[in-house]
Amino acid sequence: MGRRPRRRVAVVGAGMTLFMRRALETGKELAYYAASQALESAGVRLRDVQAVVMATAPDAFDGVHMKGEWLLDGAGGVRRPYLRAYVGGGSGVFSIISGWSLVASGLCDLALVVAEEKMSSCQPHPQAAFLTIFDHILERPLGPNLLWIFALEQQRYMAAYGIRNEDIALVSVKNKRNALAHPCAQVAADLTVRDVLASEVVAWPVHRLMVSPVSDGAAAVVLAAEDLAPRLTDRPVWIQGVGWSLDTSYWGNRDLAYPRYVERAARMAYAMAGITEPRRQIHIAEPYDPFAYKELHHLEGLLLADRGKAPEDLAAGRFDRTGELPSCPSGGLMGVGNPIAAAGLMKVCELFWQLRQEAGARQVPGNPERGVAQAWGDLMQIGTVVVLGVR
Repeated sequence: MGRRPRRRVAVVGAGMTLFMRRALETGKELAYYAASQALESAGVRLRDVQAVVMATAPDAFDGVHMKGEWLLDGAGGVRRPYLRAYVGGGSGVFSIISGWSLVASGLCDLALVVAEEKMSSCQPHPQAAFLTIFDHILERPLGPNLLWIFALEQQRYMAAYGIRNEDIALVSVKNKRNALAHPCAQVAADLTVRDVLASEVVAWPVHRLMVSPVSDGAAAVVLAAEDLAPRLTDRPVWIQGVGWSLDTSYWGNRDLAYPRYVERAARMAYAMAGITEPRRQIHIAEPYDPFAYKELHHLEGLLLADRGKAPEDLAAGRFDRTGELPSCPSGGLMGVGNPIAAAGLMKVCELFWQLRQEAGARQVPGNPERGVAQAWGDLMQIGTVVVLGVR
């Protein structure tokens, strides 16, 4: 993957809806609202858009087969090149990678990327949509669900490095507090470690307040080619690097203590961005945090902390909004919410606003010039990474 893109691509607009437990709007309407905000932010009209990318997770959430096509009207994809990006929880960041490839290759100059999820339509609980993703012979007879296997992964992570559950709970405290400053947040709160550990155990060692919520919502960005972007805005945010990697679906064959697939995706994105020292050259991180431990796991996979040492960095304040490397200044999935595909693109929107100094009360101090967003999904097997910067 040593080849360079034909031309540079910038994010020139972004928008998102409220994230909420049960939206009255349809999925098409959520997609429309986010897309409309992004277009308005970029100062362009839908008729100017030459291609649309839609990210949305399992069809079972909405009970509509070929859900991408169903959402096309709301996302503005009618009668123009349109594609669906779908790699489970990694879909949101993979959607901007897909849009980037269309523009960087020269196929189009202006692309709209939309990510939507309406999980409340799935009854009695969206977890049911995941029961059929496991191997028919080796895994399904055990009756696993996603909460159980993530609990196994957290347990392995803690055992490998001697991490306490109190260390993990600090992620929930930080992110839910950060989300108090986010106008779209669903579950922002001012909590203590004691509050988190007093919440119900859903699958040991995972407590209820260590799990992101079921959410409805949408996010969108507008991408422009390098010769067009400066004509649309004097503050384009450039896509400096992209990377993605999938590991085997046989998750039981991997050491769950470390996400090597995230490291591979990060190294691909960093090489494209010219990053040789990520801890010094990246100023903001938005790692994927559907569970509290995943933020720490992913910060290590992104090479932003030593293996097993991210909890120590967190406790020392390094990942606070005012710290050396602000992590999830948005509030992350733990605080803003987790409409799966939209949550990943929400992280890209956050970097866009932070790098343009438009994040309001949650703006990180100083003049950050580069950030990384990452998402993860399927059977704990995919890493998707994008690096954004002002230059």
